[in-house]
Amino acid sequence: MSIELFRNADHACLMFTDLVEEDGHAVQSNQFLIVDHGVGAIIDPGGNLAYNELFLSLSRFFPPQDLTYLIASHADPDIIASLDRWLTATRAKLVISRIWERFAPHFTKAGKTEGRVVGVPDAGGRLPLGQSELWLLPAHFMHSEGNFHFWDPVSRILFTGDLGVSMMSGADAAKPVQDFASHVGKMEGFHRRYMVSNKILRLWVRMARQLPVAMIVPQHGAPLEGKAIGDFFDWIENLMCGVDLFDDRAYQLPTSSIDAHLNRIKPALRAIG
Repeated sequence: MSIELFRNADHACLMFTDLVEEDGHAVQSNQFLIVDHGVGAIIDPGGNLAYNELFLSLSRFFPPQDLTYLIASHADPDIIASLDRWLTATRAKLVISRIWERFAPHFTKAGKTEGRVVGVPDAGGRLPLGQSELWLLPAHFMHSEGNFHFWDPVSRILFTGDLGVSMMSGADAAKPVQDFASHVGKMEGFHRRYMVSNKILRLWVRMARQLPVAMIVPQHGAPLEGKAIGDFFDWIENLMCGVDLFDDRAYQLPTSSIDAHLNRIKPALRAIG
């Protein structure tokens, strides 16, 4: 499924979603195409399960062989496991945190990434794209050690990777959310478990509030727009998560079978989603 998030005469942002067969064994994810003045980039190109459908769907809007960048928020399999195939089918360079620059080759055949990786420093930067640019924003530990979000100043869309994720798929995931209160239940468990700490969330919110954001688009689930953006900022600014919720019950030497051990630590697991 392809959704047009933004388009004018020279610039377009598209979301591709629900490309993985719904069988309960793999998480659904969103992939994104940004084109400015004929120069194209994919954000979070996805895993092998999504590759064929994404390649075919993207081809209807932009010739894949002409892509300039494959941009990765971090190095999870659902972000770049298809890297070998994209490097074969295109001349694009991979843009990823310097932390993951030497790990990315593990997704490809030997030598495939040579001269084709742009390592992003922790402070981020601005990546030229056509006659515009993408802002690479620090988003470390949300949830990856080297993690970036991407702000498009033309569409004013903020692509947030695993931040803002909601557990939904199909037509529901394609419709932007404006009523945050009715949506937050689909987000809370994930964020409590995958975001590392409230301190990191507060630092990120302080940075993000400085941008004129028209839409927040995560890598899983539905985009946020309108009043939901401010409500989301308010929510995560106060969310206790990750290490905030762990105690010594989660760190004990196992003395029994895995089932018995899980039963013993259920209180701690429930607390983090």
